[in-house]
Amino acid sequence: MDRWAAWSEEERQIDGWEWEYEGYDPREERLREALCTLSNGYFSTRGAAPETAAGPAHYPGTYAAGLYNRLTSTLAGRRLVHEEIVNLPNWLPLRFRVHPDEGATGEWFTPDLYPEGLLRYHQSLDLRRGVLTREMRLRDPHGRHLNVTQSRLVSMADPHLAALRTEFSAEDWTGSIEVESAIDGLVGNTGVARYHDLAGHHLTELGTGAEEPDVVWLRCRTSASDVRIVLAARTRATPQGPPEATHDRLTDFRAAQRVILPLGPGRPLTVEKVVALHTSRDRAIVGPLPAALERVRLAPDFDGLLADHAAAWARLWRRADLQVPGEPGHVLRVHMFHLLQTLSPHSAELDVGVPARGLHGEAYRGHVFWDELFVLPYLNLHFPELSRALIGYRHRRLPAALRAAAEAGREGAMYPWQSGSDGREETPEVHLNPRSGRWLPDNSRLQHHVGSAVAYNVWRYGQATGDTEFLHTEGAEMLTEIARFWTAISEFDRGEGRYRIRGVVGPDEYHEAYPDAERAGLDDNAYTNVMASWTLARAAELLRTMPVSRRAELADRVGLSDAEPERWDEVSRLLRVPFHEGVISQFDGYGELAELDWEGYRRRYGDIRRLDRLLESEGDSVNRYQASKQADVLMLGYLLTPGELTEQFARMGYELTEERWRATVDHYLRRTSHGSTLSGVVHAWVLARARHADAWSFVKEALASDVADIQGGTTAEGIHLGAMAGTLDLVQRGLTGLRSEDGALWLDPSPLPQLQEFGFSLRHRGVGLRLRMRPGQLWVGVPPWEEYPVRLVLPDRTVDVAPGEDTAIRLPD
Repeated sequence: MDRWAAWSEEERQIDGWEWEYEGYDPREERLREALCTLSNGYFSTRGAAPETAAGPAHYPGTYAAGLYNRLTSTLAGRRLVHEEIVNLPNWLPLRFRVHPDEGATGEWFTPDLYPEGLLRYHQSLDLRRGVLTREMRLRDPHGRHLNVTQSRLVSMADPHLAALRTEFSAEDWTGSIEVESAIDGLVGNTGVARYHDLAGHHLTELGTGAEEPDVVWLRCRTSASDVRIVLAARTRATPQGPPEATHDRLTDFRAAQRVILPLGPGRPLTVEKVVALHTSRDRAIVGPLPAALERVRLAPDFDGLLADHAAAWARLWRRADLQVPGEPGHVLRVHMFHLLQTLSPHSAELDVGVPARGLHGEAYRGHVFWDELFVLPYLNLHFPELSRALIGYRHRRLPAALRAAAEAGREGAMYPWQSGSDGREETPEVHLNPRSGRWLPDNSRLQHHVGSAVAYNVWRYGQATGDTEFLHTEGAEMLTEIARFWTAISEFDRGEGRYRIRGVVGPDEYHEAYPDAERAGLDDNAYTNVMASWTLARAAELLRTMPVSRRAELADRVGLSDAEPERWDEVSRLLRVPFHEGVISQFDGYGELAELDWEGYRRRYGDIRRLDRLLESEGDSVNRYQASKQADVLMLGYLLTPGELTEQFARMGYELTEERWRATVDHYLRRTSHGSTLSGVVHAWVLARARHADAWSFVKEALASDVADIQGGTTAEGIHLGAMAGTLDLVQRGLTGLRSEDGALWLDPSPLPQLQEFGFSLRHRGVGLRLRMRPGQLWVGVPPWEEYPVRLVLPDRTVDVAPGEDTAIRLPD
C-alpha cells in the first residue's frame, strides 16, 4: 500500500503550519496525543484531553528531560533493575459539567460520555507558535448546546511554565457551569503495554497544599534518584467577578480547586490555568516549592505568556528555515517542530542527551541510544551550541564508559547501547515478544558501534563549526578513549593477516548470534569494523594535527604514549571486512545463511516489518536467514560520501568500486524488512545518492513513519526523533551532497525527480547563508550583515560567495 495515500484528507494541509484532526476517534487518540505533544526542551506534555485519565484510549504524560528513576521488578523469578524516564504528576486536569442544580445529570464531561452529543470535535496544532487548540460543540441529554475552545502551550520563553485556556459559550441556555482544575499525582509509567509486568510507580512522599486565592500545589519525590518535584497551578476565570462558589479539594495525591460560574448566551466565560514546574535539579533556586509558587504567582495571563512564547518560537524558526513545497514540506515542518521542541536552546543548559523517542512517551524507557547520529549533523548547521551541549552529555559519561571497559577487561571507553542518568548500561536483560508472550534475552548491549557514533559526532561537529577548543580538549579525550577500546577489542588473526572484532551485534539488530550457537555475538560485522577503522584513523589524524602544547596536555590527562597513535593506524589499516558473492558481507558467515521465503511470509502475515517476532513466535529464529531489520552495511553509505567510502576501503586494503557498492545496495535492498523507522531514512539517503529509481518510495515512507504510524502503534508510545531529524538532514545534506571540510562547504547535488525545488538556511562556521535548489540550478546567498565570505566546493569548480552576494550556479544535467 502507498503509505502516502494512507493519510486522510483532514491530515493534509495547504500552508504547512497547521496539523489538524477532525472528529473524535478513541482508537486514534494515543497516536494523536503523541503527535500533539508540546515541549520546550525542559519538560513536555502529551496532547491528551484535559478531562481524560490514563486508559486504553488516552495517556496523559508529562516528562522532564533527563529525569530518571530506577526500580526493581521480578520476572520469572529474576530480580531486574531498570531505569526509565519518570511520568510526572499530570497538570492538565480541567473538567467541567453543567451544575447539577440546573437539572443536569451531574456527570463530568468526557468525549466518551455521550458521543451522540459530541457535535464537533476538532484539534489543531499550530506549528508556527507551538499551540494546541481543541474546539468542541456539545449537546447534553437535555438538548442544551455548549461550545468549548481550549488552547494550551508549554512555554518556550520560560521553560518552567505551561498554560491552558478554556473558553465556554452557551448557545441556548442560562445557568451555571462547574469547573474543576487539578494536579494529579496518582500517576505511573503505564504507557507501554509491553512493560506491563515491570514496576512503574516512581513517585513517593506526595503532598499537596493551597495558597489563597487561586493557587494549589503538589509535591513529590522520585523513589530512588531522590529528585524532588513541585507543580503549582493558578486558576482564574474571566470576565472578573465573584464566582457563585469556590473551594479547594486536597488529598495526599491530588490538589484541586472547584468553581461554579454563571454562563448564558452572549456571556462567554474563560478559565485560565497557569502551571509552574520545578525540580531539585534546577539551578539558582532555594527549593522547588518556593520557586514554583513564586513563578506561578508572577506569571502573566495566557495572552502574555503566548506573546513571549510565540516570539521565542519565531526566533527558532528563523534559524531553522526550510521551504519544501507540497505534502513533503508540511510533514517536514511537523518533524522540525518536534525536533526543535524536544532539543531546544533550554536543553543546552541541562545534562541531557538525545532521547530516541523524544519526550513524547515512555517507549525505550526514555533512554539515549545512537540516534544522535541522525540528529546532530542537522543541528550542527543550525544550533551548533546545542550540538556541543549534547555531545557534552557523552563526555560527562566518559568515566562510566571507561569503567565499563575495565570491567570487561578492556582498555579505553565502552559506551553503553542504552544510556540514562549516569552512563551505565541501561539495556534491559530481557525483552518481551508481544506476539508470542515470551520474555527473551536482549543482547543488543553488544552493539559496541555506538562508540563510533559518538566519535563520528565529535568529528563532524568540529568540521562544521571549526570549534578547535572543544575538539582539542573534550573531543580529543573521547576520540582517544574510543580508539583505545577498538584497539583493545581487535584481535590479530595470523591466518588472515588481519585484525578481527568478534562477538558483537551490528545495527541490523535481528542477528544476535550464529544459528544454534551457545554464545551471543557475531564476528567481523562490516559496519562495526569499517567505522572502527574510520574512528581510529580520525583519532590518529587529530593527534597528528593538534598543536604540540594541546597534545602534551592531552597526553598528561589520559596517559597517552607516543606509540599509541601508530598502533591505531596499524589496526585501522588491517581490520577485516568480509565479502561473499562479490558484495560486502554483513558479518562473517552471513553468505552461508539460508534465504528467506519473503513472498510467502508477506502472503501469510502482510506486514512483516518485525520479522524477528514472527519467526520467534513460530519457534524459528531470524538468526538463520539473510534478513535484516534495517540498514546495516548500507549505513556506511549514509555516514560517508561515495568518495569517503572508497577512500576508507582503500585505506583498509580493499577496492570498493561503484559497481561493487551498487551490487551491495541491491543485495540488501531485497533482504531488509524495515522494522525500524531509521531504515527508511538510510535507504532513501543511499538510494538518492546512487540515483536509484526506488529512492522516492523510501523518502515517502520515512516522511510517513510517524504521522501515519506505519509500524502500527509504536508512535503512540513516543515519536522517533532520529527518523524525524533524518528526513530533515536528507534534504539538507543528502540531496545536496553538502559536507563541511577544510573550512569550506562541499556540494555535490543529486536532487530527486520528485523533489527538485527546495530551500533552507544554515550557519557554517558562524556565517549564515541560504541555499535554494531549482531544476538545473543551485542558488546561494550570504546576507549583507555577515562579515566573512563562504567558499563552496563543487565537483567541477570552487566559488566564493561574499556577504551581500547572491550566486546562481548551473548544475550539470
